[in-house]
Amino acid sequence: MIASSELILNPDGSVYHLNLKPENIAHDIIFVGDPDRVEKITQFFDSIEFSIQKREFKTQTGIYKGKRLTVLSTGIGPDNIDIVLNELDALVNIDLNTRQPKENLTSLNIIRIGTSGSIQADIPVDSFVLSQFGIGLDNMLRSYIVDEVTHKDIEEAFITQTEWNLQKGRPYAIACSEVLKKRIESNQMHKGITCTVGGFYGPQGRVLRLPIQDSDLNSKMDHFQFNGNRITNLEMETTAIYGLSALLGHHALSLNAIIANRATGTFSEDPTKAVDELIAYTLDKLAN
Repeated sequence: MIASSELILNPDGSVYHLNLKPENIAHDIIFVGDPDRVEKITQFFDSIEFSIQKREFKTQTGIYKGKRLTVLSTGIGPDNIDIVLNELDALVNIDLNTRQPKENLTSLNIIRIGTSGSIQADIPVDSFVLSQFGIGLDNMLRSYIVDEVTHKDIEEAFITQTEWNLQKGRPYAIACSEVLKKRIESNQMHKGITCTVGGFYGPQGRVLRLPIQDSDLNSKMDHFQFNGNRITNLEMETTAIYGLSALLGHHALSLNAIIANRATGTFSEDPTKAVDELIAYTLDKLAN
């Protein structure tokens, strides 16, 4: 039995941070970062059956074109992803009454709709990126036993080509779900490798008042290549989602609306429109 100190439940039986019970979520789940973006998606639903928010974690479940979907905000960063993925998995794969893992496990479909900055000049603002792989530079997943899901050849190539300082931890590389990729992809999407970092400023090469450990890292990542794949963008959640989903037996795919281009120094004139278009695209793919 899983101890109450390890799987913490609220007095109503819901999981601790998300305040959800098993019946509150669908098997197809859309992740967003910002709680305010949840209703930007669910406004298109035919009906909403459930809504709750605790801290940055806002959840709404409803019906879109006959398809039951859940939209959940994760907040920012890999640490929040650790909370969200573990608690969602507990909802479907642990009996919350007996505190025992279930014999028959459930696989969730998780699609992240996010915003990101491109590091390639030819991936312009307002375009979409599908993350075929993620490279995590945040160390969160290294708290788990990850060898069965990581791509060590990509990790070694990244370490060598970027002259990565291992004092910052060993990067981890994870692939997206091929099942969801086939379901969602189209020719209008750029595809490549997304780097997930643990911060917005220094970890992404931004310098305000503090010098950073490797001021050339972004330039090195610009030129990274592995079997025809290049690094397309930087953000703060994708690889953590891929890693925990792979370990727990769920399918995950990350889609980003590019609202900034670090290579050209440009920012979208209408980032809301770019995100809205990605939302509409994803909902239609999920409903079919």
